[in-house]
Amino acid sequence: MAVQNARAAESTAQDNDTYKQLDQFMNVFQKVRADYVDKTTDKDLIKGAIDGMLASLDPHSSYMDAHDFQQMKMTTDGNYGGLGLTVQAEDGVVKVVTPTPDTPAYRAGIKSGDYITHIDGKLIYGSTLDEAVDKMRGDPGSKVKLTIVRPGRDKPFDVLLTRENIVIKPVKWKVMDNIGVINIISFSKQTGADTRAAIAGIDKQLGHKPTGYIIDLRDDPGGLLDQAIETADAFLDHGEIVSQRGREKDDIERYYAKPGDDAHGLPIVVLVNAGSASAAEIVAGALQDQRRAIVMGERSFGKGSVQTLLPLTDDTALRLTTARYFTPSGRSVQEGGIHPDIDVPQLTDPDYKDRPKFREDDLRRHLINEAKVDDSVLEADAKTDPRFAGSADALKKQGVNDFQLSYALQTLSRLDPSAPATRVAAALPPTPALVPTAN
Repeated sequence: MAVQNARAAESTAQDNDTYKQLDQFMNVFQKVRADYVDKTTDKDLIKGAIDGMLASLDPHSSYMDAHDFQQMKMTTDGNYGGLGLTVQAEDGVVKVVTPTPDTPAYRAGIKSGDYITHIDGKLIYGSTLDEAVDKMRGDPGSKVKLTIVRPGRDKPFDVLLTRENIVIKPVKWKVMDNIGVINIISFSKQTGADTRAAIAGIDKQLGHKPTGYIIDLRDDPGGLLDQAIETADAFLDHGEIVSQRGREKDDIERYYAKPGDDAHGLPIVVLVNAGSASAAEIVAGALQDQRRAIVMGERSFGKGSVQTLLPLTDDTALRLTTARYFTPSGRSVQEGGIHPDIDVPQLTDPDYKDRPKFREDDLRRHLINEAKVDDSVLEADAKTDPRFAGSADALKKQGVNDFQLSYALQTLSRLDPSAPATRVAAALPPTPALVPTAN
């Protein structure tokens, strides 16, 4: 009885403190309404208060009013007028997370980690992210000028872009050297089905099974959790894909592969880089942990949290971080990301050594990974790997425009007995053998 009374007293004290804080909030609210230099609206003040509360949690929780909700729907559906950029607010300006391939921003050479400081010559410092996105979106055919600050360059530069109807096809595929290359651009509503269709399309074009598959997840910002699960399932026959864990110890939900491997158990290489985030990391982590694929490239972004859309009204919602996700082996990729089995730099990018990598742990108030590993010593190692000594100019002269992809192709080509004994490109270094894994 004494313990129950103590708990009841503690709960009452906490409630009283909460009511005091709410009273304080209402005092501030009333004073701003009455005395602020410019006239305000209650709607704007309340939205600002909600935004501030959620901003104190983590970078991915947010309140979505009717406008935000519609913007998210357009992005998820993959059809809108704009430039093809995934962006993040940082220190009053807009930072590029990744440009979507085959869009105006991508073709103009905008890079992950670039800062957008002006739109059509107007400084956007201090504007909200929504305001900046609205200015970049618009009618197809209309033009917009972005001023870019790129770390490593002395001066800002302008890029004039023509808006297009951005219809994001989440999955593209092609056949190279008897190998199926599947480029997953985002995880929207059709990604899982389109991935399975890509595997079938590769088989049909070849008239037989390929030597293996390359799953290109580079610069994939992620998307829907269920589509990440469905995509990973296309390459797995059994086993766990991912688990998500909430606040309580017993709040765990696990997702498993269904019987049947669309990829026939053939060898797989997964390509990732610093722009591979969220759902892309779920797929890479699942295939890596299940020993179904070798992961190549660079350490991924490191977003290991799950956001749930909680409806508030018919046209507003709360996007709230409700869980962390873990790979089948129990790894959290939060902050640390997915580490490649084979680190392969993008040698055909002449700026790859100098361009800063933008990841989850660069964001303010990001969730902390309690089992975080300090990789600062490894990443500070400036010694040149003898396998990767080629220059961008030398590689391009030999026809290698995407070194990471070429490296993956050569790795898989070694398993094809019908392939010529000569190297794919003389500039490519030797790669370790890739052994097919029975699943």
